[in-house]
Amino acid sequence: MRDTGEIPAWMKRLAVIGCFVALIPPLLAARARVTRSDSPRIHLVPDMDNQKKFKAQSANPLFADGRAMRPQVGGTIARGQLVTNGHLTTGLVDGAYAKTFPMPVTRALLDRGRTQYGVYCAVCHGVSGYGDGPVARRADQLMLAGKALWVPPTSYHTGDPLTREVGHLFNTITNGIRTMPAYGDQISTEDRWAIVAYVKALQRSQGASIDDVPEAERRQLEQRRASDRKAQENEK
Repeated sequence: MRDTGEIPAWMKRLAVIGCFVALIPPLLAARARVTRSDSPRIHLVPDMDNQKKFKAQSANPLFADGRAMRPQVGGTIARGQLVTNGHLTTGLVDGAYAKTFPMPVTRALLDRGRTQYGVYCAVCHGVSGYGDGPVARRADQLMLAGKALWVPPTSYHTGDPLTREVGHLFNTITNGIRTMPAYGDQISTEDRWAIVAYVKALQRSQGASIDDVPEAERRQLEQRRASDRKAQENEK
């Protein structure tokens, strides 16, 4: 039998049939995208997309009482409602704002407060707490130009913030006050107290006197002051 090099007719027919068969899946997929059906679509990998469920107030034969909704288990507490230390988590003691911290105020706590203050507070209240952060300065410019309405952030060094209890400051960070938003969902409980401690340190620093400086460092400051005065007199 001589080989003519031509493809047999049956192979050609088989190839044509194979091409038509290969088009079936994409055609079915395209049809499924534009048609509606009351039946769930076929999922080769269901991934729990379709599963049985019981709606509220419906019946469920699985339980003895036939109800789908189960009564709340006694003693359970909703997420976020557990309060084991009200002083720590709410800033309240006997229903009033706490005047003391629920943990020792250490250098580590102040350092942590300084870091978190720089992240969340300084942009509005300023590095030193005078309400002159970059956001506040920009907002003032826009307000002067008539492009925005703005309520300036409070300075920590005048008025009520100077006399407010630490629990009040903690509550302000947690729940917000006036136009200041709440940060309770963004800052952990311990970090909020650390920020309060740092704010109190800022207030103390701006109202400090020479008597608040340790004696060894006080002598250095006095020597520096004397040196500065002497240098100024020499310049004259």
